Amino acid sequence: MATGGWGPGTGQPGGNGPGGQGWGPPPGAPANNTYVPPQAPYPPQNPYPPQNPYPYVPPAPVPGRAPRRRSRLWFLSAPYLVTAILRSAHRVAVRLFVQEGDGRIEDRTVDRVQVTRTVLGAVATVALFMAYGAEKDGWEDAATGGVANMIIAPVLLIVGGPLVILAFVFYAPSHLRPHLRSRLHAPLKAVGWYLLTVGVLAGTLLGIGQASKNDLSGWQGFVVGLTGLAVLAWGIPFFLLASLYSARSAFNTAHVHPMLPPVVTVALVWVLAVFNAIDSGMPQGPPAVQYSSLLGGPLSVTAVSLWEMRRMRTRFGVTVRGAAPVPVPR
Repeated sequence: MATGGWGPGTGQPGGNGPGGQGWGPPPGAPANNTYVPPQAPYPPQNPYPPQNPYPYVPPAPVPGRAPRRRSRLWFLSAPYLVTAILRSAHRVAVRLFVQEGDGRIEDRTVDRVQVTRTVLGAVATVALFMAYGAEKDGWEDAATGGVANMIIAPVLLIVGGPLVILAFVFYAPSHLRPHLRSRLHAPLKAVGWYLLTVGVLAGTLLGIGQASKNDLSGWQGFVVGLTGLAVLAWGIPFFLLASLYSARSAFNTAHVHPMLPPVVTVALVWVLAVFNAIDSGMPQGPPAVQYSSLLGGPLSVTAVSLWEMRRMRTRFGVTVRGAAPVPVPR
C-alpha cells in the first residue's frame, strides 16, 4: 500500500520525509559539533548557610538555694520601726537646723580639726576618770552631764545668742548693718522650730499626765495613749538631734555672716564651763589635772575657733567688719 511519501522510509533522514525516519535530525547532538555552552565565572552561592544539625542548648541551671522572702510582718518589727523613726527624725533635723546659707564657707580642714578636737576631748575625759577614779555614780553623772550640756546649749543660745548677734551687728560698719539685720530670718526661723518642738513635747507630756489623772478608759484612752506614744517616739529623738545640730550651727547664724558661728561658739563654751564649774565643782585629781580638765575644753574650742577665723581672713578674705565674698568650696 502506497503511503504517498508519509511514514517510515529510506529517503530523508529523520523518518518524516520520503524513504526516511521522519523530518529533522536524529535525537542527540551531532558527533562533529564543537559548540560548548558558556559556563558561569563563579559557582552559584547559597544565600542561606547550612544549619547546624545539632543546635546549642544551654545547660540546665544548677538548683540553688531559693531566695529568702522577707515577711510582710518585718515592717512591723521593732528594728525596722526604730530605724525608720531615727532616719526620719535625722532627715528633718538636718533640713531645719543645718542650713549653711549663701555665706557659709566650706573648709574641710577645719571640719576635720573640729572632729579631732571633739574625739580627743572625749578620750581625755575617759582617761581622767580611769586614772584618778570617780566618785560614786561618777560615770552616770558624766553621761547625764553630757546630755544635759547638749540640751542646755540651745537654751543658752536662745537666751544669750541674741546678745552676741546684736554686739556683732553693732560692731560691723554702719553701711553693713542693714544687710546683716535683713539676714536674721534664717536664725529666727531655726529658733522658732526649736521652741515649737519643745512646746509640742511639753504639751504632749502634760496631756498624757492629765489623761492619766482623769482615768480615761475605752477608745478615748486608747486614742490619747497611742497619739502620745507616737509623738514621743518621734519627738524625743528629733529633739535630741535638733539640740545637737542647733548647737553646732549656732541656729544657722552663718546666714548672717560666716564669722558669726565661731564667735557664738566661743561665747557659748565659756558660759557652759562656768555653769559646769558651779554645778559639778572641780574634777578628781591633782590641782594641775583639775584645772586642765576644767579649762581644757573651753581653751581648745577657743583656739580652734580663732584658727578658723584666721583661715577665713587669710584664705577667703573674710573679716569681721567686712562683707563676706562669694564662697569657694575647698
